[in-house]
Amino acid sequence: MKYQIAHTTEYQYHQKVSLCHNIALLIPRDTDLQECKKTVVKITPQPDVVNEYEDFFGNKVLYFAVQQEHSSLKVAVVSQVEKYKPRNLTMGLYTNIAWEEINKMLAESNDDNFNARQFISATVMTASSKEIHEYAMQSFTPSRSIFEAVSDLVQRIYNEFEFKPGFTTLATPLKEVMEERKGVCQDFAHLAIACVRSMGLPARYVSGYIETIAPKGTEKLIGVDASHAWFSIFIPQSGWIDFDPTNNVIPSDQHITIGWGRDYTDISPLKGIILSIGRHQLNVTVDVKRLD
Repeated sequence: MKYQIAHTTEYQYHQKVSLCHNIALLIPRDTDLQECKKTVVKITPQPDVVNEYEDFFGNKVLYFAVQQEHSSLKVAVVSQVEKYKPRNLTMGLYTNIAWEEINKMLAESNDDNFNARQFISATVMTASSKEIHEYAMQSFTPSRSIFEAVSDLVQRIYNEFEFKPGFTTLATPLKEVMEERKGVCQDFAHLAIACVRSMGLPARYVSGYIETIAPKGTEKLIGVDASHAWFSIFIPQSGWIDFDPTNNVIPSDQHITIGWGRDYTDISPLKGIILSIGRHQLNVTVDVKRLD
């Protein structure tokens, strides 16, 4: 399966900006299930400094600085990604392990477990609470398999929370999401991660896209024409498994991964600092197209 993703971000400044520094995480990373064949980045105005590197989590990062006066900024990224079928034939051997056993397995000394343990601690955006822990415990019943527990959690979030764009912002705490039972994909991913981590298990935040055109005969998925978010859990000796609570599915062909981190702040699409005294307007467009 081959896709072309066009992600365009435009800023219009009310007052001229004399200097801006930006970090963009908009280039899809290579994984076992996908390969980024080509990426073209066009920045207007032309930046004076450009540097590409990988961050701590292995995500592809583009740093750029515009050191000339400008009244607008446009970052257009077009990538071609090829998706592959899962190759991990051992996955089914470990998904039936009871969730309590995962903590014991994580204590074993190896590189994979060491990497996974950094995704257990809560962050500001995935902070747990009594209510979140109690909500998680309804799915993580004693001796239940890790796969069944997380699948049940995802289904409950899907059924019990309303997808409502504009209801939350990046500053909205999970406490409010829990109380109002409303949010968007980032909120649901953060909530699921907070639940999993409250049980002492690793979970990571995944940023990416969903194909914009649904397959024939199926309903259009929520979250299209925008950046999307989901989460992963880690099963020792098996690896990371993705779950999408917004659509109650295990991501496959239609999900394209940009990267991952502990929460949204580790993998936000574009962030930076500008030198100006005015406000600005932001417009983001995303188009995901399947290629023949």
